[in-house]
Amino acid sequence: MIELRNASKTYHTGKVPLRALRNVTLSISAGEFVAITGPSGSGKSTLLHILGLLDRSDSGSYSMLGTEVSKLADVELATLRNRLVGFVFQQFHLLRRTKALENVELPLIYSGKKSIIEKAAEKLDSVGLSQRSEHLPSQLSGGEQQRVVIARALVNDPMIILADEPTGNLDTKSEEEIMRIFKGLNEEGKTVIMVTHEKEIAQFAKRIIAMRDGEIISDQRKDAKGGVTESNLSVKEILSESHSRFAKVELKEHIRQSFRAVLSNKVRSLLSMLGILFGVAAVIAMLALGQGAKLSMEDRIKSLGSNLLSIQGGSGKARGVARGAGTVTRFTISDVNAIRGLKPLVKRSTGYVNSSGQVVYKNENWNTRIEGVGYDYGYMRAAIPEIGRWFTNEEIAKRDKVTILGLTVVEKLFGDKNPIGEIIKVNRINFKVIGIAPEKGARGWRDQDDVIYMPLTTGMYRVMGKDYLDGIYAEVDDAESIEDAQEQIKQLIIKRHRIYKSPEDYFHMHDMSEIQEMLTATTKTMSILLGCIAAISLLVGGIGIMNIMLVSVTERTREIGLRKAIGACRRDIMSQFLIEAVVMTFSGGLMGIILGAGAAFIMSTVVGWATKVSLFSVILATTFSVAVGIGFGLWPAKKAAQLDPIEALIYE
Repeated sequence: MIELRNASKTYHTGKVPLRALRNVTLSISAGEFVAITGPSGSGKSTLLHILGLLDRSDSGSYSMLGTEVSKLADVELATLRNRLVGFVFQQFHLLRRTKALENVELPLIYSGKKSIIEKAAEKLDSVGLSQRSEHLPSQLSGGEQQRVVIARALVNDPMIILADEPTGNLDTKSEEEIMRIFKGLNEEGKTVIMVTHEKEIAQFAKRIIAMRDGEIISDQRKDAKGGVTESNLSVKEILSESHSRFAKVELKEHIRQSFRAVLSNKVRSLLSMLGILFGVAAVIAMLALGQGAKLSMEDRIKSLGSNLLSIQGGSGKARGVARGAGTVTRFTISDVNAIRGLKPLVKRSTGYVNSSGQVVYKNENWNTRIEGVGYDYGYMRAAIPEIGRWFTNEEIAKRDKVTILGLTVVEKLFGDKNPIGEIIKVNRINFKVIGIAPEKGARGWRDQDDVIYMPLTTGMYRVMGKDYLDGIYAEVDDAESIEDAQEQIKQLIIKRHRIYKSPEDYFHMHDMSEIQEMLTATTKTMSILLGCIAAISLLVGGIGIMNIMLVSVTERTREIGLRKAIGACRRDIMSQFLIEAVVMTFSGGLMGIILGAGAAFIMSTVVGWATKVSLFSVILATTFSVAVGIGFGLWPAKKAAQLDPIEALIYE
C-alpha cells in the first residue's frame, strides 16, 4: 500500500538547517497496525506528515497503491487526503465554536457526498458519542474530544488511519478506550499508522518502528503475515472519480460553513458589517435625496411650462433703473394677438402684468405679489387650480374682480379654512376667491406660492393702472421649432414697433427650456456628487471588511491547516473565505438598505426634504456591497488558500 524510498527532509527555519529525515526507506502493507516510536526530534512526526501527504520530501520517492504521488499537484493530493487518509491529531484540532456533529461533517464537505448529517451522526454513534453530538469541544472531556476526532477521521471510510500521539493528552482510562477503538479498526481491515513515544501504547501495534536522528534504527513485527490482501483500488481511479469542484452539494456546504463562521463570531462580524451597513445606508439615503430633489425640480420645471419663450421690453444686457424692463418697448394686448397668429409655430400666447400689494381678509393682512394674467396663462404655466377653477374669457373681457390665491397666501389669510367663495380686499378693492393655485414651491429666494392671480384686464385697469404689458409668454408647438419661432416673433415685433436700430436694446427674449436644462443638469450633478460621497463610505467599509478578514485568516490559521488536512484544496479555502466576506457585506447591505430607507423617511417627514427610495438605488447598493465583499475579500481569501497545511497546523 505504501512504499517510501530514500526520503529526506530538511527544514530551513534558521541559520542552521535541520535534517528531519535521512534517506528513510519504508514499506507498509494494507491492514497493518504500525507504531512509529522515538524521542522528540527523531523525525517520526515528519515521517507521518509525508506519509499522510501533508508534506513533501526533498528527495526520494513515495508510492501509494502502486502510483508515485510525490509529484502530484496540490489539488490531487487534497483529493487523496480526503478519500484515502483519516487523521487523528494529538492537539485534536476541533473547531472551537462548532458542535461535535458539525466537526465530524467536515471531511464530507470536500468529498461532494450527500446525506452529510446522517453519515456524520452514524460515525459519531460508532465511537459512543451520539448523545454528545450537540456539544461544543469545550464541553467535552479530552477522551471525548479524541473520539470526535476519530469519528471525523472515519467519516469518509478511508483506507489509512494516521494518528499523531493519539493518547498524549489523555488519562489512563481514556488511553485504553482510544487504543481499543484503533485495535478494532485494524481488525476491520483499516491500515493504522501511529506515532507515539510511549512504549506501552506502541505494544498495541503489530509492528513497531523505532527512529532516531531522522533514521529508522529498528523495525520489529509481531505478526509475521504482515497485513492482509492489498486493495484493488488505485490512485488513478480515485482521482478520476473525484467530485467536480464547486458542485451543487459542495457550494451549498461552503455557504453553510460560511454562515456558521460568521455567526460564531457575532461581535466581530457585526463590527465588520458596520462599515458596509453605514455605507449602503448612505448610498440609499443620498440617492433618495437626489431622486427626491430631481422629482421636486421636475415639478418646478413643469411650473415654468414647456417650450416657452419669455418676451420683455428693454435690453436684456442693461442693468439699472434707466433701462429696466418695459422702459423702451411697451407691449400691448394687440401684440399678444399678433404673436398668437404665428401659427402653427406658436401654440398659445398670453400677456401679463405684475406688482406687489396688500391683501386683507377680515383682521388678517399680507403683502404679496399680484399678477394679472390672460386665459392661456393657466395652461402655459401649469397654474390651473386643483381646488376651484380658472378665469373664463368672459370674466377677462368684463374685467371681473375674481382672484386665485397661492398656497402661502391661503395659509396666511385663512389658515385651515376653505377660501373658495370668500371676499378679500386687494389694494382696498373687493375680490371674490374662485380657486387655489397648485403648489409650486420656492425657487431661489422667491416663494412661487406667495402670489395671487387675477384677470389680465382687471389687473391692468382696476388695480395697477397700466395700459401696457410687463411681458408676453409664447408657447412654441415643439422644441425643435423654438429658434424659428424666436426669429419670426423678433421680426414681428420689429415691424410692429418700427425698430430700425439694434433690436436687443429695445426688447429681449428668453428660452425657458434653457432654464429647464440648466436645472436638470444641476440636479443630475448633485445626485452624482451625493452618490460619490456615499460610495466613499462603502469603500471605507470595504477596507474594514478586508482588515477583519486578514485578522480572521491569522486567527484561523490552524483551522485552515485542518481543512487542508482533511481534503480541502486551495479553491475550497478561497471560496469559503470569499463567501464569508460576501455574506458579511450582503447582510450589512440588507441592513443598510433598511437603515437608509428609514433615514430617507425621517428626512422627508421630519426635516421636510423631498426624498424617494428607488428600486435602482436598492439594486445598486446591494450589487455594490457584494462587489465590495468579493473585491476586498479576495486578498485575504487568496492568502488563506496559499497557506501550507503543516505550517498552518503547527501555527502558534
